[in-house]
Amino acid sequence: MDRPARLAIGVVSAGRVGSVLGAALTRAGHTVVAASGLSAASVRRADRLLPGVPLLPPDEVVRSADLVLLALPDDALAGMVRGLVATDSLRPGQIVVHTSGAHGVEILEPAAKAGALPLALHPVMTFTGREEDIERMANCCVGVTATTGDDAAWNVGEALVVEMGGEPVRIPEPARPLYHAALAHGANHLVTLVADCAELLRGAGISDAERVLGPLLSAALDNVLRQGDRALTGPVARGDAGTVRSHLRVLAERAPEVSAAYTALARRTAARAAGAGLLATDTAADLTGLLDDHARGADS
Repeated sequence: MDRPARLAIGVVSAGRVGSVLGAALTRAGHTVVAASGLSAASVRRADRLLPGVPLLPPDEVVRSADLVLLALPDDALAGMVRGLVATDSLRPGQIVVHTSGAHGVEILEPAAKAGALPLALHPVMTFTGREEDIERMANCCVGVTATTGDDAAWNVGEALVVEMGGEPVRIPEPARPLYHAALAHGANHLVTLVADCAELLRGAGISDAERVLGPLLSAALDNVLRQGDRALTGPVARGDAGTVRSHLRVLAERAPEVSAAYTALARRTAARAAGAGLLATDTAADLTGLLDDHARGADS
């Protein structure tokens, strides 16, 4: 894999992702020459992770860089690209990278038309914006998307990922929406699920809910990553309709805001357990009927 030449990096903006990737690229031997950041948190983060790097307006950051790192929210990306093109901030030969999981390189088309090399590099991890994130890159996959058929661009993207310590994974442009939906469904909804579980335990009078949940959930995550559906356990996977009925009843009484999520996930669990041969088809149908009846009752 070709190693990129030493590059002048411009970071737009110095949020949790941009500051960490800028620091990772600095560690790889590149130079962050400028960054943008207006909030007090961004200024403090840049001072800590990108010491000595001047904070400038985005257009000035871009004009000073060989590689432009656009670490922006999904919905802000298109407008920023259009604005940089409109102000002639980009030049031919620059590499323009964004970190959005939801988008591929199509959103960078205005930059490509201006002569820039477009890349999408999405680190598959959550960021705190602290130094430990740089070390965590060593265990991180990074979704790489480049222009279809442009082997040189793919190679540049993968080389940059390797230099930052990550593992590149090629994501074709058409696959980006489903790729990102899968990651968001897992990571974001897992946080919601665990927080709901901890809140239910506290409602049951258990003060250190996280200590109770930690070993159980860590084991469940490890098991499913290694065994897939064979890791399913619990009353739904066993077909214990009486226990499921009890859960539905207490959640309806004590936590109705959680009841619908439990019902939906129990239905998916029954389907997956049946598909894996862990649950008899007729038992799965009975459980699904119970869950559907409960959902109709909750809606009425």
